[in-house]
Amino acid sequence: MPLVALTGGIASGKSTIAARLAEHGAVIVDADRIVRDVQSAGSPVLAAIAGAFGERMLRPDGSLDRAALGAEVFGDDAAIARLNAIVHPAVRAESARRFAEAFAADPRAVVVYDVPLLVEARVDDPWELIVVAHAPAEVRERRLVELRGLTAAEAAARLASQVPDEARLRIADVVIHTDGTVDDTLRQVDELWERLTEHLDRRAARA
Repeated sequence: MPLVALTGGIASGKSTIAARLAEHGAVIVDADRIVRDVQSAGSPVLAAIAGAFGERMLRPDGSLDRAALGAEVFGDDAAIARLNAIVHPAVRAESARRFAEAFAADPRAVVVYDVPLLVEARVDDPWELIVVAHAPAEVRERRLVELRGLTAAEAAARLASQVPDEARLRIADVVIHTDGTVDDTLRQVDELWERLTEHLDRRAARA
């Protein structure tokens, strides 16, 4: 039951890697999707966020105003810690449920947890493998400006708000370098998949 963590900084190409792994047959569990799900209108998590940061965090329809929440906590370590204390336990519980569901459906599934905040929140989980998508900061900053429409200052602030690249690279079992062509990135993912499946076959033969 291989559980693989896939992480990387903003604009590191993580989504491209996850999509390729899915093409190979991996089950992708998206941490960002889980965050949105546990913060849905009427959820206990959303009620706790409104209690901690004010009802102004809610839109008129009862959903989370993500822009308001982001503005409230951005750059404020204490506020981020309060928010994480609300959100992270719910995300951990829901991700565990989704992992179990995937393995119940197929005990030999390769489950990939696409998780931006691995270093900050989940590094000690029992991962079979930690894969880090990596491109130099200047490449990612350029992507944020050219592909996502941020200003240079906004892009730099986003990068500065995340853990340093060195912290992610320190925990990596595999680094996929994404500063080349897309084909080069996909080739590395294909090689990773081959290694994973060979590892599974060897383990199955020993069982």
